[in-house]
Amino acid sequence: MRILAIDTALPAVSACVLDSEAEEPISSESIAMERGHAEAIMPLIERVMRKVDGGFATIDRVAVAVGPGSFTGIRIGLAAGQAIGLACNADVVGVSTLAALAAPLILEEFDGVVAAAIDARHDKVYVAAFGPDGRALLTPRRAGAHEALRAVGDGPLLLIGSGAELLAKEARASGVAHRIVSDQASPDIAYVARLGLAANPETAPARPLYLKEPDVTVAGKPPAAAGQNEPPATETLASEPVQA
Repeated sequence: MRILAIDTALPAVSACVLDSEAEEPISSESIAMERGHAEAIMPLIERVMRKVDGGFATIDRVAVAVGPGSFTGIRIGLAAGQAIGLACNADVVGVSTLAALAAPLILEEFDGVVAAAIDARHDKVYVAAFGPDGRALLTPRRAGAHEALRAVGDGPLLLIGSGAELLAKEARASGVAHRIVSDQASPDIAYVARLGLAANPETAPARPLYLKEPDVTVAGKPPAAAGQNEPPATETLASEPVQA
């Protein structure tokens, strides 16, 4: 199976093509950026696909990073993924940014908890935690750093993501053993692809579920109304369609 992975949920625009029989992507590109995702994503995908023999016709599945992250960024990636999936007659699956951040650490031999955290601002994080076997110990949520540390357990902790230092600060104050592996802002797009290959399209829908209300009003409605009609989704390491 050959998959195209897309991520515009966080401060980067990324895409790669990975074959299920290969260890490394056939083609990959990532550009760090805070804004301009909508203008950057399709030209980037076209550059990635030009390096793939057979082009879009060889794509069997599309994986999209569905959050947590930017409301606008998530929607941009989903729109691109759905359009390409339709054109290629390919399944489209959703992959959590937290799961993709945690995935490379799960492969390490480690007796403890892997916690992926994204800075959600105002001293809060989006956080999820996983055991050494990849089993979800804490499903994605938005919480204050102190509350998040209590939720992930007594450690030892492997921390990754832009919110790792916030958790580490609380861990130091509480005497919890921990190590920051990386404070990277976005996951490696190759792991979005790998989790997309492992995902079940029936339980990993490519749709956003919000962990907080958008900071805007829609047609005169309060902010909480903007995402209230999004359906629920199941959550696993391979796919956790939760965001913002």
